[in-house]
Amino acid sequence: MKAIPQAIADVLILEPRVLSDERGFFFESFNQGIFEAATGLRRSFVQDNHSRSARGVLRGLHYQVVQAQGKLVRVCAGEIFDVAVDLRRASPTFGKWVGAILSAENKRQLWIPEGFAHGFLALSDSAEVLYKSTDYYAPQHERCIRWDDPALAIDWPCRQAPLLSARDRNGASLDEAETC
Repeated sequence: MKAIPQAIADVLILEPRVLSDERGFFFESFNQGIFEAATGLRRSFVQDNHSRSARGVLRGLHYQVVQAQGKLVRVCAGEIFDVAVDLRRASPTFGKWVGAILSAENKRQLWIPEGFAHGFLALSDSAEVLYKSTDYYAPQHERCIRWDDPALAIDWPCRQAPLLSARDRNGASLDEAETC
């Protein structure tokens, strides 16, 4: 596994070692020892999540103010534009974002540390996203920041207005948001 630092140093793209031949491919999507060696991080993952989204669905920007979740995100079908926003007030990159294309084809994963909001846009006809989290989902602590907040200025690759849930449509601005 190769760890590739992003513009926000704590966010990493992880590229697995893929074995391919005429039969197909094989790779370890997660191995605790290899993850720790590649990233220098010791994290325990307690929950796996799987979502499916149609083209143009945008989910996020979600985070938890208590029981903050680190997330290891990958795509097993289709393609997404995945985004992490730094919400750690003491961080020099507070309010900054990084984005990456994750797909079943490139097999890349994105490590999003605790203290970040997460969101993604489905770029293919459908996209299945799998992610491991370092703490349990706690709906009473979940918050949402608007995907189109001008203070964030995320460069979403949208050709038209994305499909949003009511919660995501009504997210808070970064200025109004409860942050870490």
